[in-house]
Amino acid sequence: MKTFKVSVVVPGYNEADNIPRLMDTLLSVLSPYQHFEIIFVDDGSADATTQLLQQLNQADVRINYISLSRNFGHQNALKAGLDHSSGDCVISMDADLQHPPSLIPELIAKWQEGYDIVYTRRKEDKKLPIFKRKTSSIFYKLINYFGDLNIEEGTADFRLMDSRAVMAFRSMNENDLFIRGLVSWLGFKQYKIDYHPAERFAGTTKYSVKKMFSFATKGITSFSIKPLRLSALLGFSFSVLAFLYGIYAIYGYFFSNRVVSGWTSVVMSVLFMGGIQLIILGVIGEYLGKLFIQAKNRPLYIIRDSSIASGRK
Repeated sequence: MKTFKVSVVVPGYNEADNIPRLMDTLLSVLSPYQHFEIIFVDDGSADATTQLLQQLNQADVRINYISLSRNFGHQNALKAGLDHSSGDCVISMDADLQHPPSLIPELIAKWQEGYDIVYTRRKEDKKLPIFKRKTSSIFYKLINYFGDLNIEEGTADFRLMDSRAVMAFRSMNENDLFIRGLVSWLGFKQYKIDYHPAERFAGTTKYSVKKMFSFATKGITSFSIKPLRLSALLGFSFSVLAFLYGIYAIYGYFFSNRVVSGWTSVVMSVLFMGGIQLIILGVIGEYLGKLFIQAKNRPLYIIRDSSIASGRK
């Protein structure tokens, strides 16, 4: 059978407590494969993550690390790992062990059957707060509607990609990365595997409600102009309503003695219309901001230190 190389990319931020357990588990799971590498991307951690990775690399050259100059965000850190991977297939996963490494052989088996992308879907955890479950469901519905995508609920960044899909992904240099959307957009032959998430081994989640909202906005505006069209529709609709109300006001002024002067209706109308205008301007501003950032063409990440030879990608 033809030999192949497996790359496992793990982005992380302040995951020093998780790394020893994660690496031991990955080495055990990957031991049946003749050629493999583990690439941990340290996204500007403030703890001992980098020092620990350096020690692990000295003990085992199959464990590589990329240390970024600051915190560039999970998606950019993941791209850094994918950019520098050299495997025939590349598996991405989180460092908190909620993505079970034991699923890796099944991902590789499906890849060997001919699938280019093998993605995973997290089964709903009833232990999660109902707020988190509901907002997650709403997020996927919104991103699929506005983004013209088909991302299944529970899909995350735990997946296997064939080297051809990785090469296609590398060619995209978008600033506001939404990788699960890009992977869906890429196409290729894909297969889904369901899994139950494990408990986080150590540390706390890095995704606050604010970050999740920002992530959702990024995903929607990266793949669709529907919010702009909706803004235009709202503007047109309220313009028609304002025109009709204007006709009614003129009629009442000239042909009716029942018109009662008052400030309430005027104030409410001004506030309402002003709010709508600000929302529309905000949507337009979001897209203009994306164009502004993209026009600068700054790198998505800067590497401070790495055990991987430069120019390998």
